[in-house]
Amino acid sequence: MQEPEKIALELLETEQAYVSRLHLLDQVFYAELMKEAKTRKTVPEEVVKMIFSNISSIYQFHAKFFLPELQKRMEDWSCNPRIGDVIQKLAPFLKMYGEYVKNFDKALELLTAWSEKSPPFQELISDIQKREVCASLTLQHHMLEPVQRIPRYELLLQEYVRKLPPTSPDRDGAEKALEMIFMVAKHSNAAIAEMERLQNLWVVYQRLGLEDDIVDPSNELIKEGPVQKITHKSSTSEKYLFLFNNMLLYCVPKVIQVGAEFQVHLRIDVDGLKVRELRDSQLPHTFLVSGKQRTLELQAR
Repeated sequence: MQEPEKIALELLETEQAYVSRLHLLDQVFYAELMKEAKTRKTVPEEVVKMIFSNISSIYQFHAKFFLPELQKRMEDWSCNPRIGDVIQKLAPFLKMYGEYVKNFDKALELLTAWSEKSPPFQELISDIQKREVCASLTLQHHMLEPVQRIPRYELLLQEYVRKLPPTSPDRDGAEKALEMIFMVAKHSNAAIAEMERLQNLWVVYQRLGLEDDIVDPSNELIKEGPVQKITHKSSTSEKYLFLFNNMLLYCVPKVIQVGAEFQVHLRIDVDGLKVRELRDSQLPHTFLVSGKQRTLELQAR
């Protein structure tokens, strides 16, 4: 057996194993926990839906479309030795994974929280985990499988392209398929990065007291940290700066931290902002920030 055929066969075998994992997640865990939520109300239906995200669509796609196509192709390998075209059909649908991957951390948090909150919910999960089909692995472990599947396709396909003879009829198709899988993996990583950015931004806005004219999802936080405001040569007072891509927020830490941690004293546009280091032997690390709204003399730690 030639190397490319071996790799194509490995793709088929791992796909068969993967589909049985998806079946376990969707048709066993999700179906039984959903039934429990509907009949015994031990956990809200919404929570079960959020834990499993769009696993049903992912399962249907692999079981009814991708796996059968792959099986058919491997049966005809002797007269049509290629998988590039099959993977090209698959690639656009892998964008479905963006939603699953983005939701993954939240799903695990919900699973942990509700397992503590609802003993019957935890009990049902434990019962399913004891079945032979689970191979002594936890629900969390099985939930990780879809997250790892796209990188797995990427690795197998890279190896396949590497082992293809230059004259192979699948050369063009496989290279194009690899490019498409690569873009999908990037898409799914970008979705995670964007979600993390928005979460971090939201935390900053909460610390600032959610001021209307500051809360904007398109802002990017570049740096934050404490500074001293120099009032006159002998005295300083503690302040805090948040530098965004479009504004510098000059804040005062609140003594009583109810709700917000800081009060915004001044907002200076980044447009036209100048920063100049001051050489002062008595006051090291001092600098001047001057913008349209104000000029401040500050000292860093």
